[in-house]
Amino acid sequence: MNALGTILSVAPDTLSMHPQHSEQMKPHQVEGFNFLIKNLADEDNPGGCILAHAPGSGKTFLLISFVHSFLARYPAGRPLIMLPKGILGTWKSEFLCWQVENIPLYDFYSSKASSRPEQLKVLKLWEESKSILLLGYQQFAHIISDNSSDRETIMCKEKLLRVPSLVILDEGHTSRNDQTDLLNALETIRTPRKVVLSGTLFQNHVGEVFNILNLVRPRFLKMQRSRAIMKGILTKVDMSGMAMRSKTISEKVFYELIEENLQKDSKTMRVMIIQNLRKLTENIIHYYQGEILKELPGLVDFTVLLNMSSKQEDIIKGLAGLKRFEAHAKCNAVSLHPCLKDVKIVDKKNRNISKRMMDSIVCGIDISDGVKAKFIHNLLSLSEAVGEKVLVFSQYVRSLHFLETLFTKMKGWKPGVNTFLMDGSSTQEQREQAIERFNNSPDAKVFFGSIKACGEGISLVGASRIVILDVHENPAVMRQEIGRAFRPGQSRVVYCYRLVASGSSEEEDHHTAFKKERVSKLWFEWDELCSNEDFELAKVDVSDCKDMFLESPALQADIKSLFKRYVLVINMDLI
Repeated sequence: MNALGTILSVAPDTLSMHPQHSEQMKPHQVEGFNFLIKNLADEDNPGGCILAHAPGSGKTFLLISFVHSFLARYPAGRPLIMLPKGILGTWKSEFLCWQVENIPLYDFYSSKASSRPEQLKVLKLWEESKSILLLGYQQFAHIISDNSSDRETIMCKEKLLRVPSLVILDEGHTSRNDQTDLLNALETIRTPRKVVLSGTLFQNHVGEVFNILNLVRPRFLKMQRSRAIMKGILTKVDMSGMAMRSKTISEKVFYELIEENLQKDSKTMRVMIIQNLRKLTENIIHYYQGEILKELPGLVDFTVLLNMSSKQEDIIKGLAGLKRFEAHAKCNAVSLHPCLKDVKIVDKKNRNISKRMMDSIVCGIDISDGVKAKFIHNLLSLSEAVGEKVLVFSQYVRSLHFLETLFTKMKGWKPGVNTFLMDGSSTQEQREQAIERFNNSPDAKVFFGSIKACGEGISLVGASRIVILDVHENPAVMRQEIGRAFRPGQSRVVYCYRLVASGSSEEEDHHTAFKKERVSKLWFEWDELCSNEDFELAKVDVSDCKDMFLESPALQADIKSLFKRYVLVINMDLI
């Protein structure tokens, strides 16, 4: 019997939670722990599963507890945890916090293992002793897709595919796209015991969720039980408008039918689809909406449509002939401030040049020409006056550097003391230092974060105001950014402002994103007590929106219209 067979030769009910952890477990985590045992320690039918728990609900602690229990029962097991490199430090510090025995943690960053021979040394240490390997997604994909014939590369690849007995994929929605090398690489890992963690499982389309299902349970829709449920759905959905070339419905067409019919007005149709989708995935997906977040003071989630200045409108009109991506990037820059219309991405290799460039750009500008820059400036002034901190998120590093430079000049703030900036070039030490100082220093005012650098696992509960600077067509990205501050440890009501430049392409992108958000909410959050209004945006009067900041003349002046999401986890008594 091989090592994998040996470690799993004991009955699954012998794997139990450590008493030190059980005292700290919330009910949903205990349920999740048992769900993991059911899937991963089933000797007769082992397989993977998905933990789709809301951001901030303690997925990292839950999996660390499970890994300790797994290794206590099966010491020959070799867990592999894959994750975005930005949260490596979070996982390592959490392991130290919750360890019940001193199990070595290996990773390529700490060892500075950048070459294949160095990486092979780390992989051998992991294989030869009871330990855990933490690996970045891109590092894994680069090794597996490396076609080099040298011995070290071949051995690194072989060990990553053969040695793991348990694979944990944090922010597992990263691997949702079936056109990427990453998903293909993950599928080649031999163990069937794969766990996907995600606070935002649904990203863009129904098909992406099924790509992840197929990763943890290969050929998921080909299984007998799945085929029967799928057939039941297809007999009831509206197929008008679908060009059917054959009697066999492809999986891609099935996904499209689900998405299309969930958007229709028929409540009966929606209920039928939702009930069957949940039945289809109940043994594979453990979903937790985040009832634990009800213990927090509350969340108010606004979409703010802003009137652009005449300068901004004139420039935006001239973007009509550009390709979509270029037009999107230009629109984002101009809607912040027209002085950015010709600014390229910040030069990460030479920050001194970038700083001088930004210094010259902000010198002498009229902030009133840029409606988003003006909005953020006024919001920061109001926040400073009442002692609140602000998060500003964007997918464009250029915008973040511009704002930090602008406000250090206008307000005399100092980077690293009053302002903090985290992007993809920030080192692990810089990230940890910035987060700690922002959350704990009374001098901290604003944290500028790139969306890619500030993923799940990062806690910025020092802030109670969130600005999402640009529209992202993937609604889950927005939810993750809100989850940086709206999570356990937050002591204030959190207010989120999603800024949209009225009359620009951002409005269309906003509507596209909301349609996707609605499908996700229907699939995972709908119940018999919900009404249609629960999944729509409600237009509200700015003068009576119950947010003293938005009701102030300084912010009201540029608001064209204001919308508020219905938020299930909210304590209205505190607003």
